[in-house]
Amino acid sequence: MLLVWIVSALLDGHSFELPSKEGAVAKAVQSQLSGTAIVEFLADMVKTFTSFHPLGVVLVALLGVGVAEHSGFINAGLKGLLSFTPRMLLTPMLIFAAIISHTAADAGYVLVIPLGGIIFYAAGRHPLAGIAAAFAGVSGGFSANPVPSSLDPLLAGLTQTGVDILDPSYAVNPLGNWYFTAASTVLIILLGWYLTDRVIEPRLRKVEIDGDKADMPSLEPMTPPERRGMWAGITAMGIGLVVYVIALLPSGSPMRGASGSITSADSGAMRSIVPIIFLLFLIPGVVHGFVAGTFKSHRDVVKAMAKSMSTMGYYLVMAFFAALFIYSFNKSNLGALIAVQGASALKSAALPAPVTIVGIILLTAMVNLLIGSASAKWALLAPIFVPMLMQLGISPELTQGAYRVGDSTTNIITPLMPYFPLVVAFSQRYVKNTGIGTLAATMLPYTLVFLTMWTLFLLAFWGLGIPLGIDAGYVYPANR
Repeated sequence: MLLVWIVSALLDGHSFELPSKEGAVAKAVQSQLSGTAIVEFLADMVKTFTSFHPLGVVLVALLGVGVAEHSGFINAGLKGLLSFTPRMLLTPMLIFAAIISHTAADAGYVLVIPLGGIIFYAAGRHPLAGIAAAFAGVSGGFSANPVPSSLDPLLAGLTQTGVDILDPSYAVNPLGNWYFTAASTVLIILLGWYLTDRVIEPRLRKVEIDGDKADMPSLEPMTPPERRGMWAGITAMGIGLVVYVIALLPSGSPMRGASGSITSADSGAMRSIVPIIFLLFLIPGVVHGFVAGTFKSHRDVVKAMAKSMSTMGYYLVMAFFAALFIYSFNKSNLGALIAVQGASALKSAALPAPVTIVGIILLTAMVNLLIGSASAKWALLAPIFVPMLMQLGISPELTQGAYRVGDSTTNIITPLMPYFPLVVAFSQRYVKNTGIGTLAATMLPYTLVFLTMWTLFLLAFWGLGIPLGIDAGYVYPANR
């Protein structure tokens, strides 16, 4: 943000033309260090923060997820999914459980990864292979998920901030990458399955399991109350989904858009997707809690919500400065200038569009080694990448899809990822001398294979014309 201020002051008054549907529009860089700009910045600061789109998305979704997590519903569901898996399907089901755990924010890191070590050890396999497979699914395949989660509208909201620089009338659908991320689930499971069973586990056979036997966790079956709570929660979630579908069916339903479509950006279904996620976790979580006995009164529900919010302090600080950065970036017109100049340079290079997309993926993967948060990186990159590629005729949804591939694949090899030391600690339960270097080396094959094959998968989607998601194409501008 400070850099934007300084550069805007140095380039104050620099004029340029911004292409638009109505023709070229004259623009100029505006200094953010002028007296007027500083007063506006201070006057709008609170509103800028509270209206920052990803802020409410994350907090509302996590209120519901927090109840489901702390009641034990998510724990019981994942345990039930994994405990009945045949041995030969243990690896793919573990990776699948790791992938769907994305809907529960950090639950995958604190629950599925150690559970991976437990079930592999209980099955007579090397526990570090289970931890590696779960870590690859949770973090390396972070953007692969058949279930829409709070990440989808979060990233779409940031993509929209980049779109607004050039075309405020263009609406990014929160599920604009859903078909691609859902299909990517199959890809990540197959790649992770092969790597775990044929590459990682054979290497680990020579690694002695020397952890303290007394400290090694065991895979305990669900207790009767836990099982009753799980089925009650699943039933409640099923009823909720049925009610939701019934609400969508009438042609005059307020959940439909002006055109009658359920999936259009102006439909009630799309505009209320975050509250729907909130309810679909809140209600089953509450039901499970009271049936299983983990909740005794409404105060326990409130405590579960409060506990989930207590972990969001770092995110709130990040969101505050990200909002102010985007505000300054947009006000200065530097984003539009960079988009025009960057697009001009890319056009002069005459690179094929697929090469440009691969470049975005690789650049994101490298930045991800230093900045782990998906939303923090996209808050910085979306105002640059999205309008720049729009100038080249590439849709915002395709740019966002490329970003998600690069953002996911290098999570598992960087020690700067906040949960990396936690995974090391889980590994040390079984192999005492496991360190950061050991874990990074173990996960490197996943990164290299995921990055290569997932990039090719996105290019194949594009080449075959398979829709990326709801209301999303590959070309900008396009009839939508």
